[in-house]
Amino acid sequence: MEYEKSVSHPHSPNPPLDLPSLLRELEPRLASLYSASRGQEWKLPRKQFTAAVERSVRKRFVDCKATRWALEEYLETLHIEDLVLAVACMEGSEPAWEHFVAEYRGYLRAAAGAITKGSRSGADARELADSLFAELFGLVDGKRGESSLLRYFHGRSSLKTWLRTVLAQRHVDRLRQSRRWESLEQDDGEEKGPFPQPAPIPLTDPHRELYLRRFVLALTTCLESLDHEDRKRLELYYAREKTLAEIGRLLGEHESSVSRNLERARRELRARVEEILRRGGPPEQPVRRFPPMDDAAIALCFEYATEEAPIDFRQFFPEKPVGRNKIRGKESS
Repeated sequence: MEYEKSVSHPHSPNPPLDLPSLLRELEPRLASLYSASRGQEWKLPRKQFTAAVERSVRKRFVDCKATRWALEEYLETLHIEDLVLAVACMEGSEPAWEHFVAEYRGYLRAAAGAITKGSRSGADARELADSLFAELFGLVDGKRGESSLLRYFHGRSSLKTWLRTVLAQRHVDRLRQSRRWESLEQDDGEEKGPFPQPAPIPLTDPHRELYLRRFVLALTTCLESLDHEDRKRLELYYAREKTLAEIGRLLGEHESSVSRNLERARRELRARVEEILRRGGPPEQPVRRFPPMDDAAIALCFEYATEEAPIDFRQFFPEKPVGRNKIRGKESS
């Protein structure tokens, strides 16, 4: 699971430096990111990878200046695999497009079904999702062009979150356009005026709250059955906002061990949550049952749970005494 904390450092000891110089200094880190990004699998040259990262950084730091610390932190928050996949698709990589279609076509149709308040297999949902695919592919008059919408993706959110946002906006644009034409004609077909502005159209997925409730139910169930040590690490990191070093001191572990154990716990917890959503709730608790969810709907659950941090993890770990200590905020006494 990816619930990353945002740690602010308002006072950096480093003076602002030129971005090109910073990127050259961080070349080893860029090389490491490239190795982990599947860029070679998508046949994306290193040069295009570096250019994509630089575009993303320039988008984030508009004045083209940043401290080294801020730049390093930003690189750590990038959805680098998603960014590289998008760039590889723009560059015409066939393996990348095959993966993109297999991974995202079903997801987009499910999201389109939610946005249009219909079925993912309905005509409106399929038309909306497939028309976006054409824009992502850069089709102009049936031919591949240089206008792929993917050029606007910079890796600051997950690709699924970005795609769903674009999909929702396309739906809004269509509704506004249809309202505009409806307002131009009277029953006899004559033009009329003045032309009223259409009422605001919400971008919110009508199923969002339902999916969030199911996610929280599944997560709560999994946390209740989690190993005590894993639960404590998650509580300290997410609910109490402790650093890895602080958690290590509290639990008697090395900082690197805390990091590895947290990563393992997140993977196991995500797998358990997915299984509960797929099965329609915990089988041993009939009162918590709901209709089984497919992979696309499960993906939406995780996206809604992670976007803009709507879930407060303190609700899962209410403050209480821990042995002789009681954790309060960022301090323990």
